[in-house]
Amino acid sequence: MEAIVTFLNDIVWSAALVILLVVVGLYFSLRMKFFQVRYVIDMVRLMLGGQKSAEGISSFQAIAVSLAGRVGTGNIVGVATAIFLGGPGAIFWMWLIAFLGAGSAFVESTLAQIYKQRQDGQYRGGPAYYIEKGIGGTFGKYYALLFAVVTVIACGILLPGIQANSISGSATNAFPVEPWMVGIFLVIILGAVVFGGIRTIASVATAIVPFMAIAYIIVAGIIVIMNIEQVPGLFALIFRSAFGLEQTFGGIVGAMIMIGVKRGLYSNEAGQGTGAHAAGAAEVSHPAKQGLVQAFSVYIDTLFVCTATALMILITGMYNVSDGADGLLIDNNVYQEAGDGTRDVSGTVAFTQASVDKAFHGLEGFTPDFIGFGTYFVAFALLFFCYTTLLAYYYIAETNLVYITKNKVPLAKPLLGIALIASAYYGTVSTAGLAWQFGDLGVGLMAWINIIAILLLQKPALRAFKDYEQQYKLKKQGKIEEIIYTPDKDMKGADFWTVEYPKRNDPEYKYSDEVEEGK
Repeated sequence: MEAIVTFLNDIVWSAALVILLVVVGLYFSLRMKFFQVRYVIDMVRLMLGGQKSAEGISSFQAIAVSLAGRVGTGNIVGVATAIFLGGPGAIFWMWLIAFLGAGSAFVESTLAQIYKQRQDGQYRGGPAYYIEKGIGGTFGKYYALLFAVVTVIACGILLPGIQANSISGSATNAFPVEPWMVGIFLVIILGAVVFGGIRTIASVATAIVPFMAIAYIIVAGIIVIMNIEQVPGLFALIFRSAFGLEQTFGGIVGAMIMIGVKRGLYSNEAGQGTGAHAAGAAEVSHPAKQGLVQAFSVYIDTLFVCTATALMILITGMYNVSDGADGLLIDNNVYQEAGDGTRDVSGTVAFTQASVDKAFHGLEGFTPDFIGFGTYFVAFALLFFCYTTLLAYYYIAETNLVYITKNKVPLAKPLLGIALIASAYYGTVSTAGLAWQFGDLGVGLMAWINIIAILLLQKPALRAFKDYEQQYKLKKQGKIEEIIYTPDKDMKGADFWTVEYPKRNDPEYKYSDEVEEGK
């Protein structure tokens, strides 16, 4: 099985996908004149504002759900793995894909808003919806169906194992428990929430994600301040290594770029289409507002949380670097005890746990198997991060399942929930390598399908951005009070904005099922 998955990953994750992701992100950034720099303050304001409704969630809840999907094992284990396989320079490529990926995140999230529709009493949106409505015709319908099927399989079956495996690895490293015990616990807490729909998932994500992310960044900030004199040198090391100027890592530059982009995409999900599902559920007056909010979530994920992990690991020296074969370029004797009694040195959660332990332990005689504050803190951080990510995966898979079945198969949702929970349990007792291989395959397939789609559908998103910019200037001049989206009357597929939204101020207007059916 591992050989088959590896073979498929080599095809999906060819250099073509890496180049495509970078080029598309750069293209959208140039088309919008690097909006990710110009509108940073506005992104924060929009993120904290917005209204929710009976059908939709607020902008803050939407970013909490999307961050629940983004901030997970990729921010802790993924960063450690990137350093192990690509050295410190891999972090630069993670930053680059995040900065450029903000452009892709804006386009896909804006499209999700433009083409969203009301379904089973709530707003639904995402790549499947904007592909069918935006592209149209037989091709659009089958292309949308392809994305939906791949996403149900990826988010419902392939990806949960990575999050669960990371929870299991950190828990067994910190506490006297067996993987199967962690699996049973995870099954219980997932089952308690996973069937509650977007509002329940949004409520849980809103409560957990901001608290845990802030706590994690605070701990990282303390470690950085304690070792502030090392920071300039570490940034220099990252930049030198990224371009092969550091002699130690000169022979793995290709692997460094590949792993940095791959782990960056897995972490921030820009261009993959997953964040667009939460964006489509938001209640906003203009699609570009949610596009800006989701672009900022990429920053939070990679530039804040991933950088926090990287600095902790590099400051304390708690990492090894592979030579690309069976040996190590750098061996700092960091490991985790494997189930068969051997030592796993391959960039597991042990890097992050050991880095926090060493920073707060502060003794020259520190050893990587020391269990202290860091081991417990990172275990709890991973539990919360990965748990909310699993909830987000369910919502994304459910949205695409509803798209496929049109909500006419009563057992579809319960069966999906059972499949995701079973996959999560399997992840707790499986090997980390196989779990990551499955996850990479799912991420890569979704990225290929979605990145082509947003290139084909860029015009509506770019027009929406231009409209937002024009109204934004008028609002700053005091000429208008609210930025409101008004699409072209002949625009096909934007049923919500062309039919329902303009009539909202009419007290006698009642939503018609015909809009939901696209009639």
